[in-house]
Amino acid sequence: MRKTFTYDDVNIVPKYSTLDSRSEVELKTRFTKNTNIDIPIVSSPMDTVTESDMSIEMMSLGGVGIIHRFNTIEEQVDHVIETTYFRDSEVRGKYTHLPICAAVGVTGDYLERATELFHNGCKVLLIDVAHGHHKNVGEAIEEIKTKLSGIEIIAGNVATESGTRFLCEKGADSIRVGIGNGSLCETRIRTGIGVPQVSALLECVSVADKYNVPIIADGGIRNIGDVCKGLACGADTIMLGSLLSGTKETPGEIEKVGQWPNEKLFKKYRGSASRQAKRSDKNVEGNHKVIPYKGKTIRILSDIKDGIRSSFSYVGANNITEFHGLVELTQVTQAGTIEAKPHLL
Repeated sequence: MRKTFTYDDVNIVPKYSTLDSRSEVELKTRFTKNTNIDIPIVSSPMDTVTESDMSIEMMSLGGVGIIHRFNTIEEQVDHVIETTYFRDSEVRGKYTHLPICAAVGVTGDYLERATELFHNGCKVLLIDVAHGHHKNVGEAIEEIKTKLSGIEIIAGNVATESGTRFLCEKGADSIRVGIGNGSLCETRIRTGIGVPQVSALLECVSVADKYNVPIIADGGIRNIGDVCKGLACGADTIMLGSLLSGTKETPGEIEKVGQWPNEKLFKKYRGSASRQAKRSDKNVEGNHKVIPYKGKTIRILSDIKDGIRSSFSYVGANNITEFHGLVELTQVTQAGTIEAKPHLL
């Protein structure tokens, strides 16, 4: 039995740097085999995270959002169309190189859904299932690519070398890594399944690099340092759910609790495998809660970009490619984890 690690088990080792300013750091990265994005951040295809408002906001900030599939085909297509033709032409013109993205499943009307999304402007489809190392996922990749010429597909989720190799050989253009590590995910509690994220990323990246397939680190991100550690493990982009939850651009109404002057604002957030998202009592492996309202997404994204640039500067990297080549991880003890947190607060 091998030892495996997650984000709290490692730190990034500082190295010699010649950067004059952190503002010089370039954040562009690969998103799929054939598309790049301006910052390594992707919003998750969850029904309390990404619809058209979040997709538009992410693109205006240089990232992308994956429009969720927990609705009718018509509703999802409407979100794609709104993202394609949103009103601020100056902003949209600046980011026309960023692909519009949406999620599909692997059963039922998934092929019809994929077709309608593609013909209405979607350039990248994410196959949104919990276990990507599965016959249905491989067949879905092949079927969609056969029918929709030019579409790119993100597949997953996986956490092993063999799962990554399977998806690469089936034709995936990007692979999502992470099983059982979401903030509201109960997969490991209910099934015992999962691989700690640092080890999963290192293992999957080692295979994906041989196929020139980018990796998306999905789940387990609790703070900006974890975003940096995910990139340090070789991921090309980081998918965020809980960090973006409760923001202005997420779906749902802002709820007021209490009376002035003690009034507080909240928004709902739930896992993709929660009973509410699945609209079913079967195979429930997620949970839900209300999140304090956080304001605009740009505030969170600005902090994340600053944190990434600082992390790169500590190892002397000007961009993500250099960061991947220079970065070194060190294992930390429980005492080291405690030391890493502000002691006086």
